[in-house]
Amino acid sequence: FWGRLGVPGLIDVHTHFMPERVLRKVWAYFDSYAAGGGVEWPISYRHEEERRVELLGEFGVRAFTSMIYPHKPGMAKWLNDWADGFARRTPGCLRTATFFPEPGVEGYVRDAVESGARVFKAHVQVGGYDPNDVLLDPVWGLLAEAGIPVVTHCGSGPEPGKYTGPAAMARLLARHPRLRLVVAHMGMPEYADFLALAERYEEVRMDTTMAFTDFSEGLMPFPREESGRLMELGERILLGSDFPNIPYAYVHQLEALERLGLGDEWMRGVLYGNGARLFGVG
Repeated sequence: FWGRLGVPGLIDVHTHFMPERVLRKVWAYFDSYAAGGGVEWPISYRHEEERRVELLGEFGVRAFTSMIYPHKPGMAKWLNDWADGFARRTPGCLRTATFFPEPGVEGYVRDAVESGARVFKAHVQVGGYDPNDVLLDPVWGLLAEAGIPVVTHCGSGPEPGKYTGPAAMARLLARHPRLRLVVAHMGMPEYADFLALAERYEEVRMDTTMAFTDFSEGLMPFPREESGRLMELGERILLGSDFPNIPYAYVHQLEALERLGLGDEWMRGVLYGNGARLFGVG
């Protein structure tokens, strides 16, 4: 797929690698999702860590992340230490870190930045926290100053949270306009509102994670009248997949992007070029 487009491979900014016992709990959540009133969500790549890394290599993924996220105080630093070790032993992994609004958060985020973290993950929905919490203000400022991207699940899909939606992120960006915010899942289902934030702030980007796929279109369809904005913001849209926690084959994300009909140049940027520039990948 990517060879036909003439790019060296794929850069995926939204893949999940985490401690095994944490990942098993994530999988258990999706296994029970239908019983809780959601849809069936079978995990397509339920393999051991080594095989999951091998699969990304077989898919042609040249750089990827290990998206980790805490749901309570006391987890983030431990997750950061694990992710540091994972990145050191895993070629192609962009070292990932995270945070939570808690005492000491500025210190361990600064440590992660100074020791080489290249991307951060914030999960407003699972964490259940206000991104404008006063404890986090120095963290956002530090990351904005360092120019480190923060992939943030801030949209209200698949289920809304107390602090999800564009309003909280608009307040955050008003204070930190240089923050390299990467809106996960294209901000679904508030696509248009998050596209507007990207138009307003030149460092805001969007990742494609699960967007436009048959699975998501059946639940939270992207409004086709917004397709022109996708083209206009093409240099700030990044490939994301949610591997391995996806209920379909990895290639379907690529096919879903291609059928938008925005052209090969747009596809080359999304699949590789935009991420390569952001992370300095050769």
